[in-house]
Amino acid sequence: MDQPAGSPQDAQSLPVCYRHPDRETGIRCTRCERPICPECMVSASVGFQCPDCVRAGSGTGHAPDAARPRTIAGGSIAADPRLLTKILIGINLAIFIAVRSSTELLNDLVLVGTWPPAPFNPTDGVSEGDWYRLVTSMFTHEEIWHFAFNMLSLWWLGGPLEAALGRARYIALYFCSGLAGSALAYLLTSPTTATLGASGAIFGLFGATAVLMRRLNYDLRPIIALLAINLIFTFAPGFNISWQAHIGGLVAGVILGYAMVHAPRERRALVQYGTCALVLAAVVLMTVLRTLQLT
Repeated sequence: MDQPAGSPQDAQSLPVCYRHPDRETGIRCTRCERPICPECMVSASVGFQCPDCVRAGSGTGHAPDAARPRTIAGGSIAADPRLLTKILIGINLAIFIAVRSSTELLNDLVLVGTWPPAPFNPTDGVSEGDWYRLVTSMFTHEEIWHFAFNMLSLWWLGGPLEAALGRARYIALYFCSGLAGSALAYLLTSPTTATLGASGAIFGLFGATAVLMRRLNYDLRPIIALLAINLIFTFAPGFNISWQAHIGGLVAGVILGYAMVHAPRERRALVQYGTCALVLAAVVLMTVLRTLQLT
């Protein structure tokens, strides 16, 4: 039954947030007295203020994003905490399908120092200017078991890390660890040996996960056992695995993970991204040194 204007039910209804008309609220800004919902409330010295009053500098509350929840590393909490992990898996899947149908594409993406070998004049490889191979090799897989194992590991480790660190810090960890693995493989492996796979980045996630679990006082035995098993396969003869990429990614992951979760709050971003910059500087240094050796 429709209620006439001015009825008791209309008089008792709550006002709606001025920024979200579909949300009723009983809270008003202490400055402009406009109704605001919990999402729009910014804590002030007395009561709450709306984001507009805070931006205008008319109040003494915190910045509009000060009340937003943050991850342990200071990142923003996203609606889909596995979005970047899904995108990374999608990129790996697309490249896996592409290289399965084109050997020429595979040869252009793998990490190789120099090719062809002596006595021929080399035309391809990182030492010949193909620095992009340090990145493309991180997303390239040839065998189905290699691809499946790495993607399962990425899903199991990447999702929780993305949620714990936030998207920006997670993707920085992933790429820096992967590049560290590629650079160490380039530095220590025979220049004509081709390496490929996301394992360097995956081992970086292993290292960061161990640091995070230690920081949260979780039981480290499961992740240590899983890491030990992977290291046994890494160094076992007959598996043809690039231990250099695994160790490079693992060391970078531990360093970056520690910086992410132990950085002091007052200069958190400086420490976190400064550590990423140092790891990238080490990647460039290793790459330049190896290139000078080969040329």
